[in-house]
Amino acid sequence: MVNKPKPIVAIFGGSFDPPHLGHQEIVHRAIKSLAIDRLLVVPAYLNPFKTSSFASAKQRLAWCHTLFDTIPSVEVVAYEILQGKSITTSQTIKHFNIDYDVKYLIVGADNLASLKRWHQFEWLNQTITWVIVTRDNYPLEVDSLQNYQLLPIEMPMSSTHIRQAIALDYVDKKIQTSVQKVLQGTQMNIEQRVENIVTILDDKKAEEIEVFNLENTDYIAKQVVIANALNSKHTLALFDHLKKGLKEKGESILASDLSDEWVVADLGDILVHIMIPEYRQRYSLETFLAELVETQEKNKDIDPA
Repeated sequence: MVNKPKPIVAIFGGSFDPPHLGHQEIVHRAIKSLAIDRLLVVPAYLNPFKTSSFASAKQRLAWCHTLFDTIPSVEVVAYEILQGKSITTSQTIKHFNIDYDVKYLIVGADNLASLKRWHQFEWLNQTITWVIVTRDNYPLEVDSLQNYQLLPIEMPMSSTHIRQAIALDYVDKKIQTSVQKVLQGTQMNIEQRVENIVTILDDKKAEEIEVFNLENTDYIAKQVVIANALNSKHTLALFDHLKKGLKEKGESILASDLSDEWVVADLGDILVHIMIPEYRQRYSLETFLAELVETQEKNKDIDPA
């Protein structure tokens, strides 16, 4: 039995914070220029050289699907995001080499100065061909690269500038609108955003609203809001009211899990639970969250010496 050769792929990773039409142009050029069967777009959970990102991982993944899903032979892969932590490029390539032959790695010229600091750079340098997206004002420092080829792109390539200016000519309209909403949301601190949520729920007669600050714990969100609904019908009505109220404030719910008895709204760094009293009593979610906070406070008080 003859082993079937693995598909040859190129990987295009990054924060995509946000992705824009410059990124899309890179993908189109790479598909035409490289001898590959597929191009994998791999948004990072968090850049190993950064401590935070502008938009949440879920939002950036959704933006990538919006921008790249319609391009033939391109696949947006959530591998790094699903790990829930920073992943090195070498680890990602080893993961995809199980099913593919990862031949090319697409990087911007602005990354060249730091490549030697990448984890297992020597292994990467011997394993893949670097595809370098040229950018104005960035020198081509390629002396240390074993194999490389250039991919000239004549478009604005800075996600930072796009966040600042919302350049309509270079951002997909759906993403541009979404970025505007996220930008508006970031103008408020998390306490103000939670206060808005509490006000919106209280306005629609939610009961026993509690807020838990979990910023110093290992929980999946920084703040959690729990509220009682009067009955099953009221649960979904509260969610609809919350969704509408947040939209008016320039904020959106990234994901939700809906039932008549319990609704969870995910805003990335804030989770909102709306449930009927029977469910709240049965699952004692606030007890669990209070214990998390208490444990963290006790750990802070322990003298490490």
